[in-house]
Amino acid sequence: MKLVIVRHAIAEDRVAFAETGQPDSARPLTDAGRKKMRANACGLRTVVPSLDVLATSPYVRARETADILAETYGRRVDEVPALAHGGSHAALLAWLQEETAETVALVGHEPDLGLLIGWLVTGEAAPIVPLKKGGAALVLFPDLPLYGDGEIRWVLTPKLLRQLGR
Repeated sequence: MKLVIVRHAIAEDRVAFAETGQPDSARPLTDAGRKKMRANACGLRTVVPSLDVLATSPYVRARETADILAETYGRRVDEVPALAHGGSHAALLAWLQEETAETVALVGHEPDLGLLIGWLVTGEAAPIVPLKKGGAALVLFPDLPLYGDGEIRWVLTPKLLRQLGR
């Protein structure tokens, strides 16, 4: 399985948004975040031409990021609660193991994604690869995903993704 891991794009300021009284899970992307993510998605498509499954955290900023990827790839988006901030890596792995797809993309949050990558590659939830907002990583598995069995193929910054999309 090819696992494409994408951090959500630039969202509204956490402190300013908290003053609205809404929960952090409702914090949306900024206009600039949406614009940059559209360019990031074009770049991502140059290195990952197709996706079989696109899953996201239920948080608004992640869902909006996934929706941009869905437009680029012509895919539907599945919400997976384990991708929410603080979600269970074991629950996410169980969900992944039920997927029969060749290429799966996950959209979520830091530090969770960095910890997830560490867990999938080394077997320990250690942040070996932090992702910038709108950045992506590819983790390969020889068969079904198992923690400690993954191999990082690449990590792309948002800037590099936008350059690839030109």
